[in-house]
Amino acid sequence: MKTKKVFTIITILTLLLTGILAGCSSSNEEADKGKDQGTAQGEKVQITLAGWGSSPEETKLFNQTLDAFKEKNPNIDVKFEVIADQYMDVMKTRLVGGQAADVFFLDAFEAPGLIETGVLEPLDDYVTDDFDVNDFEKPMLDAFKGKDGNIYGFPKDFSTLALFYNKKMFADAGIKNPPTTWDELREISKKLTKGTEVYGFGVAPELARLMYVAQSTGDQVVKDDKANFASDKAVNALQPIVDQHVIDKTSAQPSEVGADWGGDMFGQGKAAMVIEGPWAIPFLESNFPNLDYATAEVPTINGNKGTMAYTVAYVMNKESKNKEAAWKLISFLTGKEGMKIWTSKGIALPTRKSVAAELGFDKDPLRAPMIEGAGYATVWQGGANLPIIMNNFNNQFVSAFLGDRPLNEALKEAQDQANNEIQANQ
Repeated sequence: MKTKKVFTIITILTLLLTGILAGCSSSNEEADKGKDQGTAQGEKVQITLAGWGSSPEETKLFNQTLDAFKEKNPNIDVKFEVIADQYMDVMKTRLVGGQAADVFFLDAFEAPGLIETGVLEPLDDYVTDDFDVNDFEKPMLDAFKGKDGNIYGFPKDFSTLALFYNKKMFADAGIKNPPTTWDELREISKKLTKGTEVYGFGVAPELARLMYVAQSTGDQVVKDDKANFASDKAVNALQPIVDQHVIDKTSAQPSEVGADWGGDMFGQGKAAMVIEGPWAIPFLESNFPNLDYATAEVPTINGNKGTMAYTVAYVMNKESKNKEAAWKLISFLTGKEGMKIWTSKGIALPTRKSVAAELGFDKDPLRAPMIEGAGYATVWQGGANLPIIMNNFNNQFVSAFLGDRPLNEALKEAQDQANNEIQANQ
């Protein structure tokens, strides 16, 4: 009898405890559900957005864009965190440690490697028809697609390269129009060069600026995730860059004339032509307001148009606890209204074609060539191993550019070193 009574008490206690635990579990699930769907229920939700710093003018525009989002979404509190140094290293560490922001900037250069790790949320299922994915410039959108075909980020802006040319120097040399082919550029450079005082063309001898040139003869700089820039086709494509400097002596890199970068070299009048992006326009306006210059599309190579494009996307942390709010932020910032505010000054260009047209950038005398280049640009991207490939290319290409060794020899050594490093990391 005593045993039966004890059994009954234990049974009752067990049932009560089970009910309590079930209730707690249900409450926790509802709390978590409410946390994920706080925006739908009107609750205040905080999300974190991480990115890097920018110029004062860009910061002002970015804050205006965030303010517009907050006005439309008063229940979503966005905390913007600036990571000043070693951005990707910090982001990767935080992603591994579960401390990363809900939404963060991702450069196309880094995108393939991070997508492969599986830490990003695919965004396809969040997209609605009114978001209008087809409005994005295709090369910029494709830069954030994974091998599985899913979209992992939407590009917030882009920059392409254009030819900047000094109109006064052209007029003084009797040149009426900018070059439209690379052969013309080389010939015009001879007329514009004045010893070591003024060079016809200012060059940035690095892969980030020359990838489209290296690939202009039909081969790829990166093939099967390995370096391929020492192929005969790539060497032949890059040889004119070296020859113009070593043989013609009508080009120079900025450091050779005491300048920090191409825009500075151009502004100082040390180069009659440079190939730069939209960031050079406000720089020249501020530092060289009397400079008489214009822009044109990058000269063709072998009859084909080409330029580089650089783009950054907003991506979502797969471990975010507030994905609905995170998507609302991404869709606003990369939507037509948010993008219009952010790119309104033309420091960076809108990745949406409709926004570029609305802001008049497709007809802007200085920016129109850059907008035109968006459709055929080579995006600065080349798989997870591009950082290794880039470093080795840059280290050896400069030696050939300066005439210290043959280009094919320099690139062969760089390619072998890059692929050895890639293999060692596997």
